[in-house]
Amino acid sequence: MKDYKSIDLATSNRIKDMVMTSLLIALVFVATSFIKIRLPISLNGGLIHMGNSMLFTAAIVFGPRKGAFAGAFGMALFDFLSEWAAWTPFTFVVRGVMGYIIGKVAYLNNKKGVNWAYNLMGIFLGSIWMLIGYYFTEVILYGNWIQPFTSIPGNVIQILIGIVVALPLSAALKRAKLS
Repeated sequence: MKDYKSIDLATSNRIKDMVMTSLLIALVFVATSFIKIRLPISLNGGLIHMGNSMLFTAAIVFGPRKGAFAGAFGMALFDFLSEWAAWTPFTFVVRGVMGYIIGKVAYLNNKKGVNWAYNLMGIFLGSIWMLIGYYFTEVILYGNWIQPFTSIPGNVIQILIGIVVALPLSAALKRAKLS
């Protein structure tokens, strides 16, 4: 049995990676769970939360893999533990892919999340995916092709709030060299 002093560099890096990923998942979960308001925007109730801003930030600052994990697990855990439990598997896929898209675009052409245009384009593309993914999720869950359109305004507001918070926060974190 190894003692703690003999942990090799590769193991140490994997542990750091797991801890950082876990912290990002927790950050997305907490921002989704506790920093929210309900608005009568759509027929299904509409929920505006700050989880998007943390998902966007995780993907921009730490890249597609951590963005995917933070979005998938952080927001799916919220759904599972709330009245949105039926949404859990859909959220896992939609938000995981969203985080991956944002991070992948933010890191294109060796930009590494420091270029606002790439970051914004990543959020835009990831958000298009989210809107389409949640539209079809509602079609499946509610059996209606029209009602899901009423959720789009609330989702767009949530995305815009996320952008306003995430872009400056991501820039500050990148300048601080936290990634």
